[in-house]
Amino acid sequence: MSARRQAVDDALTRLSRLHPRKIDLSLGRLQRLLAALGNPQNQLPPTIHVAGTNGKGSTCAFLAHMARSNGQKVHVYTSPHLVDFNERIQIDSQPVGDQTLIEAFARCEAANFGEPITFFEITTAAAFLLFSEHPADLLILEVGLGGRFDATNVIANPILCVITAIGLDHQEFLGDTIEMIAHEKAGICKFGVPTIIGRQQSPEAEAALLKEAHRVGALTYVWGQDYRAYQQHGRLTYEDESRVWDLPSPGLIGPHQIDNAGAAAACAAVLQWPEKCVADGIAHATWPARLQNITRGPLGEIARDHKAELWLDGGHNPAAAAALSHALADMDEREDRPLVIIAGFSPNKDVEGWCSQFAGLARRLIAVEFSSGRGGSQTAEAVAAASNTAGLRAETATGLLQAVKNAAKELPAPRILIGGSLYLAGEALALGGSPPHQTPG
Repeated sequence: MSARRQAVDDALTRLSRLHPRKIDLSLGRLQRLLAALGNPQNQLPPTIHVAGTNGKGSTCAFLAHMARSNGQKVHVYTSPHLVDFNERIQIDSQPVGDQTLIEAFARCEAANFGEPITFFEITTAAAFLLFSEHPADLLILEVGLGGRFDATNVIANPILCVITAIGLDHQEFLGDTIEMIAHEKAGICKFGVPTIIGRQQSPEAEAALLKEAHRVGALTYVWGQDYRAYQQHGRLTYEDESRVWDLPSPGLIGPHQIDNAGAAAACAAVLQWPEKCVADGIAHATWPARLQNITRGPLGEIARDHKAELWLDGGHNPAAAAALSHALADMDEREDRPLVIIAGFSPNKDVEGWCSQFAGLARRLIAVEFSSGRGGSQTAEAVAAASNTAGLRAETATGLLQAVKNAAKELPAPRILIGGSLYLAGEALALGGSPPHQTPG
């Protein structure tokens, strides 16, 4: 490990100790720090703010590729990271360099003066500091958790807001019902700001989003009312009251990506980006750990040796699992392979709900543990028990390598999915599957 990489890791460890809780949704602590830094959140490039339960990262990827195709210089802020923290802060679409990140952290630590602040809050402050000091045409800003009290919601004047599909996740912070969660996500809506509301699986979620958006005076563009996106003849059709676009099929795999690409296209329509740039962005968007085919590294080699397919996805709630199971079922119609799932989960995740989406589709599940993430993972035994309860036969393995070796022996040659957690996906990529980004020094 280089000295600069070690310095980044040391800084991240220090920042994680500034607050006793990993998550403590509030804006006051961050507003205090930003004021001490000169309020960089007021000096950001024009910003698209993206919230939702599922599909945020993919929508950000489509938007970034569209904007770059339109000749724009784009900054991107997403979370969590898969391998290196630098992935979260992309300056001109490249992960921030180690030295630049170290210096930004040092400035934030000095300005914070040892006061309590969560890890996400102070690292968001560092991101805003960097984005404010590097000119760009656009910032694509993904919400971390929720919306109303998420650290990213200190921005006052986004040019556009997007809310993707709402599902049950993080109930301990956002509420126990779809309506409560949607209300919190809609907290990013601002008076007079166009807000794209993506396709919702729940009418209750859509109603709650619209209620809050209309309360604050946001200008809403709603899937099914103001725009539609659907697949036909292997193409993506986008239509609203003033245009019909014939677009390529999304570069990201799965039927759910039609909805995400459609929401991004609606953003482009509002911003009056050319159809050609929208088409290029949809066709060429990439986003790691979103139904990503792994062909390299130790895991890919094991799969190849057994003529198996290996896929990776970070979806970690039942709604994401439902979308993923539909995508895998569609693959199965084209090529019949037994599906074997390798899964691990962070604490408090609905393992039984996730596994139930694959009952009857997957042949078995292999439960593993991971060490990344502040909370670690649930035990493999607990995951296996929940999977069995959900009707999906399960066993355990001591790690990803053993699990992939076990799964690859299935006959006929299987399709293997590693899923359940972005942290587990990150560990798979760190093993050499396919680095998500190249980080400059």
